[in-house]
Amino acid sequence: MAAKTPKLSLAQKPAADALLSRDPLALLIGMVLDQQITLEWAFMGPFTLTERLGRDLDAADLAGRDPEALAATFATPPALHRFPGSMAGRVQALCRTLVDDYDGDAANVWRDAPDGAELLRRIEAQPGFGAQKAKIFLALLGKQYGVRPKGWREAAGDYGVEGSHRSVADITDAVSLAEVREYKKAMKAEAKKSAAKKPAAKKTAKARARARAKA
Repeated sequence: MAAKTPKLSLAQKPAADALLSRDPLALLIGMVLDQQITLEWAFMGPFTLTERLGRDLDAADLAGRDPEALAATFATPPALHRFPGSMAGRVQALCRTLVDDYDGDAANVWRDAPDGAELLRRIEAQPGFGAQKAKIFLALLGKQYGVRPKGWREAAGDYGVEGSHRSVADITDAVSLAEVREYKKAMKAEAKKSAAKKPAAKKTAKARARARAKA
């Protein structure tokens, strides 16, 4: 499935977003880094990495680098991630998988995928991608990269819904970034509210059990 050249706005920095738009490996790495840090920081990471390496990103090059040296590159202030060592290892594992399974070409992960289910399977098999992140990345490919095999929206689940503002897949500018942040904030508040109700429900159940025992 051929992709179009998008104009991404994930890092909110022109040079970094231009790299994400033209380089599939940069996009994959940015997605791996998008965990426990702001998404702008995560997607700025690939561009910063190219500056520190002094070259374009290349899966074979990253896969073959000394792990400690690569971790040091990630940790150089300002660090590419809150946990630079573990993320350097995760990115290197991703690159090794790309070399072993996709000839070192990140775009081969989605190129010629016959349907959404297979594409989701391929993405989820990459180091650093759990079930939820795989669906978000699939939605990003479909909505902004033009990678749309049959059933891609269904495979992406709620993240594939047109017009939604749930994830990075829906960020096209500063306004949509704010909308996604508001959605995530609302979801966290709802989750916190639900968690607070659970202890009360358990307490009530125990009270009923004690009442039955006394009867």
